[in-house]
Amino acid sequence: MNWPAAVAAFRGYLLLERSMSQNTIDAYIVDVQKLIRFFEVHQPGKLPLDVTPDDIHTFILWINDFGLEASTQSRIISGVKAFYKFLLVEDLLDKDPTLLLDSPRYARKIPDVLSIDDVQTMLNIIDLSEPLGIRNRAMIETLYASGLRVSELVELKFRQIFTEEGYLKVIGKNNKERIVPIGDEALRFIAMYTEHVRNQMDIAPGNEQFVFLNRRGKKLTRVMVFYIIKEVAEAAGITKTVSPHTFRHSFATHLVEGGADLKAVQDMLGHESITTTEIYTHLDTAYLKETIQLFHPRVKWAKDQ
Repeated sequence: MNWPAAVAAFRGYLLLERSMSQNTIDAYIVDVQKLIRFFEVHQPGKLPLDVTPDDIHTFILWINDFGLEASTQSRIISGVKAFYKFLLVEDLLDKDPTLLLDSPRYARKIPDVLSIDDVQTMLNIIDLSEPLGIRNRAMIETLYASGLRVSELVELKFRQIFTEEGYLKVIGKNNKERIVPIGDEALRFIAMYTEHVRNQMDIAPGNEQFVFLNRRGKKLTRVMVFYIIKEVAEAAGITKTVSPHTFRHSFATHLVEGGADLKAVQDMLGHESITTTEIYTHLDTAYLKETIQLFHPRVKWAKDQ
């Protein structure tokens, strides 16, 4: 089996058997293509089924020499491991050359989080006298109310909104479905946008079910949502780097700081692992200091003296 055939089979496996999104599949394929490029440079003619653990080790040293961040290296390693796990599952290999391969450890970077006042300032700055202003307010309200990914927002359809029950049925990564509550304010602005703006538009064929549309009646792109949020943040005088994910992060952070259970937040965000959700927890120093004052035995002892 040559590399093109192996990659094509891997792509089909990710799509049909793993039901992964196109973006995720493309990311895996790019990672495997880096391995292919390595062999083109250093061992021309090496076939995927002939790769050894030593070859993989040399490949890791090679990508490390490029000065890539540990998080980037970890992602590449994850893609290569997934590729060889596929070959093993398909009985094309007897031994996995990546079996003993560990990803580099790296510290998770905590992205900027908006304060509640920041969020309110951004919402208030939007001009609701403009039709697109109503749409933008509805979008940002939805992002903050439900912690959606930008891809989930642009793909949101009316049949996924359960107004009476107050929740969304979201299709997340790997086509996994989850239930996410949505607040009354977000629902109110979605209704306002739908009734007073969207109903007046000429909607392009095939876009009838998508909630948020551009001025040409087509569903919004991820890039356009990034642009809209950046523009609103600048108008509100927010100096932090603000993106759609910032609202997802703020949604989770504000819930946890308000006392929400981390497992519940994990379910709402659609994280497979609780460790992923933990990066969305922020406890300010005042709260930490208060905890020490209340519970540390040495502090309690000193107060009793």
